Amino acid sequence: MTLQPRCEDVETAEGVALTVTGVAQVKIMTEKELLAIACEQFLGKNVQEIRNVVLQTLEGHLRSILGTLTVEQIYRDRDQFAKLVREVAAPDVGRMGIEILSFTIKDVYDKVEYLSSLGKTQTAAVQRDADIGVAEAERDAGIREAECKREMLDVKYVSDTKMADSKRAFEMQKAAFSQEVNTKKAESQLAYELQAAKEQQKIRQEEIEIEVVQRKKQIDIEEKEILRMDKELIATVKRPAEAEAHKMLQIAEGEKVQQVLIAQAEAEKIRKIGEAEAAVIEAIGKAEAEKMKLKAEAYQQYGDAAKMALVLDCLPEIAAKVAAPLAKVDEIVILSGNNNKVTSEVTRLLAELPASVQALTGVDLSKIPLIQKATGVQA
Repeated sequence: MTLQPRCEDVETAEGVALTVTGVAQVKIMTEKELLAIACEQFLGKNVQEIRNVVLQTLEGHLRSILGTLTVEQIYRDRDQFAKLVREVAAPDVGRMGIEILSFTIKDVYDKVEYLSSLGKTQTAAVQRDADIGVAEAERDAGIREAECKREMLDVKYVSDTKMADSKRAFEMQKAAFSQEVNTKKAESQLAYELQAAKEQQKIRQEEIEIEVVQRKKQIDIEEKEILRMDKELIATVKRPAEAEAHKMLQIAEGEKVQQVLIAQAEAEKIRKIGEAEAAVIEAIGKAEAEKMKLKAEAYQQYGDAAKMALVLDCLPEIAAKVAAPLAKVDEIVILSGNNNKVTSEVTRLLAELPASVQALTGVDLSKIPLIQKATGVQA
């Protein structure tokens, strides 16, 4: 049967009141002597009464053991605490024919939070120890990992070095083989090309000899052809050409002499014409000079009246040339409301006429009485 002994507010060795609950599995022993003892102890009692007797016995031992232990001992090692209770209580219940099959601590607590504080302290210590342990473990693991990596790298480097040496030896051997093969190939190729060149040279030499023979024959043929063509040229071209050249030379000489004579005649003709024209020009110049001289002498002999007559003879011609632009004008309108104004303008023009003529000819018309009367100018 199952029992749950419970001790409330039991003081420990340090005076801390704890409440402890346990679970016990008990049974009546089956050996004859022990069974007889059990019958003697519990004869006339029901199951509940038997449970109460055994439960009180267990609670008494549990309470007595709690008074001898500290809270830390009870809290930290419950199995040891339960074992101690079972060992102490087993003889007493055994004398009642009862056997304790198992005893465990179900719960331990207090009302002043001593266990909670202890748990926090323990938790902090445990956490600290755990952190330290983790750090040390990580450190040791890192060290070990680094050592393993170093050992691995050492092995790898040794292996890589051996592989590189093997590869280098292989490549060197391969290069040596390739060089030997290439050398043999090159020697074979050179030997082939040399032999081919020799054969080609022999063929070319024979071709040259054939070409020389052919060329000699061709030269002989060409020389004979040249002689034939030379004779033919002399007969058909050179002799007629020489005759024609002589003929053309004679004709050219004759034409040259003719051209020279013609040029001399033309030059003489031009010279004669030039001399005649120069004489004519000289005679005309002398005549003009004589004429001008005679005119000058005549003008000097003229009196003022004669000079005046000459000027008056020229006035119509001068007036015609001055009025020539006005011939293209259909009508001239003088805008003036005063007839005397027109008369005064005409008078003014007549008064200015002698001065203009004098500026042009040097003859003073104002000395002519008729002009003086017309212009109103006094001599």
